[in-house]
Amino acid sequence: RYNKDPNKQIYIIRRLDLQTGKLINYITGPGGAVRPQISPDGKYLSFVRRIRARSILFIHKISTGEQWPVFDQLDKDQQETWAIFGVYPNYAWLPNNREIVIWAKGRIWRIDVFSGDVKQIPFRVTATHAIARALHYPQEITAEEFQVKMIRHTATSPDGKWLVFSAAGHLWKKKLPNGKVKRLTSDNSHFEFEPAFSADGKWVVYTTWNDTAKGAIYKVSIRGGRGEKLTRRKGYYYSPSFSPDGNLIVYRRGTGNYILGFTHGVEPGIYWINAEDGGVGVRIVDEGRSPQFNADGSRIYYFTRDGKKKVVKSIRLDGGDERTHFTSQYATEVVISPDEQWVAFQELFNVYITPFPQTGRALELSSKSKAIPLQKVSRDAGYSLHWSGDSRKLHWMIGPQYFTCDLRGTFPFIEGVLDSISQPDTSRVDIELYLPEDIPDGKIALVGARLITMNGDEVIEEGVIVVERNRIVAVGDINKVSIPSDALRVDVHGNTIMPGMVDVHAHMWHNSGKISAQQNWSYMANLAYGVTTTHDPSADTEMVFSQAEMVRAGEMVGPRIYSTGTILYGAEGDFKAVINSLEDARSHLRRMKAVGSFSVKSYNQPRRNQRQQVMQAARELEMMVYPEGGSTFFHNLNMILDGHTGIEHSIPIAPVYEDVVKLWAASETGYTPTLIVAYGGLFGENYWYQHTEVWKKERLLHFTPRALIDARSRRRTMAPEEEYGHIHNAAAARTLAEAGVRVNLGAHGQLQGLGAHWEMWMFVQGGMTPLQAIRCATINGAYYIGMEDRIGSLEPGKLADLIVLEKNPLENIYHSETVRYVMKNGWLYDADTLNEIGNSPRERLSFWWELPGSSDAPLGKEGETFPQYRCSCYNY
Repeated sequence: RYNKDPNKQIYIIRRLDLQTGKLINYITGPGGAVRPQISPDGKYLSFVRRIRARSILFIHKISTGEQWPVFDQLDKDQQETWAIFGVYPNYAWLPNNREIVIWAKGRIWRIDVFSGDVKQIPFRVTATHAIARALHYPQEITAEEFQVKMIRHTATSPDGKWLVFSAAGHLWKKKLPNGKVKRLTSDNSHFEFEPAFSADGKWVVYTTWNDTAKGAIYKVSIRGGRGEKLTRRKGYYYSPSFSPDGNLIVYRRGTGNYILGFTHGVEPGIYWINAEDGGVGVRIVDEGRSPQFNADGSRIYYFTRDGKKKVVKSIRLDGGDERTHFTSQYATEVVISPDEQWVAFQELFNVYITPFPQTGRALELSSKSKAIPLQKVSRDAGYSLHWSGDSRKLHWMIGPQYFTCDLRGTFPFIEGVLDSISQPDTSRVDIELYLPEDIPDGKIALVGARLITMNGDEVIEEGVIVVERNRIVAVGDINKVSIPSDALRVDVHGNTIMPGMVDVHAHMWHNSGKISAQQNWSYMANLAYGVTTTHDPSADTEMVFSQAEMVRAGEMVGPRIYSTGTILYGAEGDFKAVINSLEDARSHLRRMKAVGSFSVKSYNQPRRNQRQQVMQAARELEMMVYPEGGSTFFHNLNMILDGHTGIEHSIPIAPVYEDVVKLWAASETGYTPTLIVAYGGLFGENYWYQHTEVWKKERLLHFTPRALIDARSRRRTMAPEEEYGHIHNAAAARTLAEAGVRVNLGAHGQLQGLGAHWEMWMFVQGGMTPLQAIRCATINGAYYIGMEDRIGSLEPGKLADLIVLEKNPLENIYHSETVRYVMKNGWLYDADTLNEIGNSPRERLSFWWELPGSSDAPLGKEGETFPQYRCSCYNY
């Protein structure tokens, strides 16, 4: 294979001269050349080649170069996947030099390569497999109030009496150790992040975000109240920090992104500003992040990259005398103590402390370092590292727990050392922040629609649904359900109501760089298309769980947000999860459960025993495991045997035969094929760009930047229908579903909102009925994430998540796109605008591309212009 890009790979057969070592390309050409086998007499070479959409067995005569096809009934080869075990099953020549024995269509064949005669070799295999019970644990997903677990951006006052932190979009304070948590600020017009104390402990500096006003830096007294704005320029502000004398503040200015927008993102870098009355800021350097002052306030430390290495540098305030102090391969967070004697860093999720020797040269920060003393001080993980004012203690967070390490109990050579070295994570404080769930008041009756209840195959042709607050209290025929007199009646005659869609593989745009938009368009696009619950099996841990709580508290609008957080990655990277023992696996799952996860993603852990260790830890902690095998069919099958909750992404093999079907059906493992990115051929997303004018869909453009839609949809892949592999994957999914495997909808975030409907439509392309496809999109997904008792069907007692469609999807599955209203947790929205209607009317705010000066204007019909808008280019 000659190209690392799996979509552009070229398979050829090469020949190595064992005498000279010369290597040549031997058989090349369109369709590739794979699985070579030489006849016993050395005169012929057989291989598999793709001719248009079919895989064919070829013969190559070595003496002349003649080639001819001999068998065109092979299953499709795997040249379009990451086929590390080969792209077609192996086969063999018989000793007579004229016959080949090969597998195809679930059978074994004997082929005469000269006459073309084909005979089936009958066989039967009896196999016994032990299948572990799949992990499945029910989740309680609503209450009058909930505990906030994603505590971020913590700062401890220099005297150690106060903790300030960001949670659910605002700043909070807690008197240590047992004080009650209270809001620090009183301003609800923006979100607040990244607080830091002045050296005297009287002031807290922090960043803010408002979708219209953009970002700013504020300061507020520790007594609380309304903050004072310091910056004079709109922008994207991060990581403010006071100088030791309290006169200056250093911070980073960023460039924006697709969630926050791009305007006012000019002149990024690290700046200082006067702490008393602010100003426009003075740029020190145009790179780096996480700036902090040195002990005398004359220099700034910052974290950046130098090639493939991460480095900690320092620089004078005038931008001169740049120095490199530390390098690291894996460190993701580095903080230097106020007295510059110590360095704490996070590496592969854990926290380490080491002295800061002033050697005049760069030192390597690594948990493997032997050059200077080093201590691991966390048991499982730690983030939001920060030092005490006297540099004697290090603090960090894991979810809702605040940890402290006293240097006197860490290093035996410290002055005033304690009697014994402390164990990791022994000193901790529970934050105990609880917020009310965002639940509406009142009652709503949806009257007259066809009801696809997902209670079995039940369809009520003219029905009523009564909702009180956030729960369904009655469902039934219009002549049998009593409508309360105090309910708001919504006439939906002629419409169809189905449960809200559950997208269990939803990669949404969670991460916007430490700060959250007030309106995340990717969340709202999904909700506008009727996706009321999402589960993301790979997301930035801090951002996804923080925003999940913001949605739950009503600070943001969106579907129910669930996630595995950062994947348990088995390959290389600064976020890899090293698992070489059961205790390693337990540690990784404990840290994920602490921040609010009920699931983890076992991603490309290469050895089966590593994956089994994750499974055992999950059983102990009652968590679910969603694995990804990277299109590796054999990994997928042993994941089923080991009891994984489900298989993420399509198996690359289609069709599937009795052995696979019976094995999978005998398990409880679910299947989320993500047909939109199906393995083994052109995948589903491109099919819909080819067959529909996506760039003209008005609802999509209401909730997605036009530039993203145009770039993907206007210049389209064009291919014959037979080249689209997702249709074969969908047929395999239907076969498994009919055998009893729970198949779920996962749209992979390829196109927010609309992609979930494409996924449902593709199930029908594979042979499912519309009702079967809707089941995959609703109750099956609810079961998959442990919420079948709360969502996924229209039944009394369940949460009020539903979609009102203008047309009937049972007649034509494409009608699922005709969303009129969406209800999520009892809140009713107009699908075209996502304005709240019903008992609590409220209009949504403008998105960044709808504001003057945005680079996505104009937003009118084809050919229209809006001269009042000033257009600029994207920073791609």
